Amino acid sequence: MMQRVILLLCAMLFGSVTAWADGVQQSGLKKQTHIYAIEGADTLRMDHYVAEREGVRPCVIFVFGGGFSGGVRDKQADIPYFEWLTSEGYDVVSIDYRLGMKDVSSPGVFDFFKLLDNSINIAVEDLFRATNYILEHAEQWQIDPENIVASGSSAGAITVLQGEHIISNALPMSKILPEGFNYAGVISFAGAIFSMDGAPEWNENSAPILLFHGNADRQVPYNKVALLGCGMYGSKYIAKKLHNAGRPYWFYSVEYETHSMASTPMHKNHSEIMNFMEEFVLKRRALQRRSFIVDGAIPECRTFFLPTDYINSNY
Repeated sequence: MMQRVILLLCAMLFGSVTAWADGVQQSGLKKQTHIYAIEGADTLRMDHYVAEREGVRPCVIFVFGGGFSGGVRDKQADIPYFEWLTSEGYDVVSIDYRLGMKDVSSPGVFDFFKLLDNSINIAVEDLFRATNYILEHAEQWQIDPENIVASGSSAGAITVLQGEHIISNALPMSKILPEGFNYAGVISFAGAIFSMDGAPEWNENSAPILLFHGNADRQVPYNKVALLGCGMYGSKYIAKKLHNAGRPYWFYSVEYETHSMASTPMHKNHSEIMNFMEEFVLKRRALQRRSFIVDGAIPECRTFFLPTDYINSNY
């Protein structure tokens, strides 16, 4: 045990020092890389992009997508999103997490549910541990611990939504975080919540949530798909539950849009994202909004899918 702790401390120090040696990245972003955890063969890192603003700053944690089987924290297509956020005064921390579905191919329905449950749980655990690392360094990094937002794409969106559901319902995994902590907001790009115990509920402690989704998404359910108590509950379902519970949320739905909503809003919906950050997060306004977009340039397509469609589309 002691040997593992020493290894972790040395790795963190080495990771931080070497990251600064990289200097300014190609995009012009100022980045520092830290090792925040070592779990078996997985060394988990985070990239900290520093905002172009002096003083204490809000922070957006980003969790990448990839079906819990792939993806990287520094995907080049995501860098412009990070660059834009830092230009608006928000630090960004993009994190690694363990990929529980890596090397999985063609699972049966029930095997898939078990594998997915484990994959989401370990991803949320890593999100929470990364959040703790940020909180521990908040003063040094000049990050406002009261204004940390969790954001994710696809599998990353599932991770941040699942994490917020765990916190707001005080489920056992929430004890990883400091007592009383919650994110100041959650931004989900085509996400959902997974449950093996029936439909999930939300209570009065949930953070404001911005939900982007297209109703023709065949990789992450737009509404819900359930079988024998196991199910994925998407943005439409979550928005309805939040609305009924009187919780702040913004549901941004695009008709006939596909899983491209896992990335498109990061580049084309800056005004909505910034409005959410300013009104829902920083000003703590208890708003409820629903935006249903119909774009004539998007052709009509299938919008109903079976559980096997989602499995086959991902694996």
